[in-house]
Amino acid sequence: MHVGELAVDVGLVRRLLAGQFPRWADLDLTPVASTGTVNALFRLGDELVVRLPRVPWGVSDVAKEHRWLPRLAPLLPVPVPEVLGRGEPADHYPWPWSVCRWLDGQPPRTGGEALARDLAGFLAALRRADPEGAPDAHRGGPLRDLDAPTREAIRALRGEIDADAATAVWEQALAAPAWTGAPVWVHADLMPGNLLASGDRLTAVIDFGTAGVGDPACDLIAAWYLLTPSAREAFRAALAPDEATWTRGRGRALSMALIQLPYYRDTNPAIAAQARRAIRESTAPES
Repeated sequence: MHVGELAVDVGLVRRLLAGQFPRWADLDLTPVASTGTVNALFRLGDELVVRLPRVPWGVSDVAKEHRWLPRLAPLLPVPVPEVLGRGEPADHYPWPWSVCRWLDGQPPRTGGEALARDLAGFLAALRRADPEGAPDAHRGGPLRDLDAPTREAIRALRGEIDADAATAVWEQALAAPAWTGAPVWVHADLMPGNLLASGDRLTAVIDFGTAGVGDPACDLIAAWYLLTPSAREAFRAALAPDEATWTRGRGRALSMALIQLPYYRDTNPAIAAQARRAIRESTAPES
């Protein structure tokens, strides 16, 4: 647990449910193992999940998802979280929280071509959603904003990664033309833990706390975090980003992974392993 994380246990969640949603209070309640770092999850019966922020920067996600997911869900080809109850601070828990419908599937460890095409279809549909009034995406701004922390991470990881290759990929991404198109919706955090799959098919996309409008390149990170090389090509062919967007996407995946690796190396081995994979895949020569 990092500094600032709030401890959340079954007893607390049970008391919150009893006080605010008594109709669900007697259902089985089980912690959900997750690589996520922002929310604590508890499966509630067979059909529900309780989601509670455990860090301050996740608190605003509750209101965002409550407002925007009902508008986005009908437009998307796979399910996204459905908020069924919005909880309030109580019993020494200081923040809003939510009860959502349970979504079946498991975070994929790697993705093949079928999953790649499903993911491309999801992103194409998300980009067609009306951006009117949408918030700015958390990671949707210019790459230049990430230059200092990315270079600092490369210096810190020299000897553990191919720092020269990482620098070359990052500088290529910085040199790519910036996004100047019309605003589009982006999820902005398509790491494996925010995707659910059965076999090699996408069954749901979760955690829209970073979503909003921004550079569509930020939604290409799964190409290097998750997909095999052949699946990456299938994803690229299905989504058809322009060369500059693909190059920025590769840079975004690399930057995120470089910053994550030292931060999570000792506290979240699963995310650290994903970061190592993304660094390796994004710095490998492209075919």
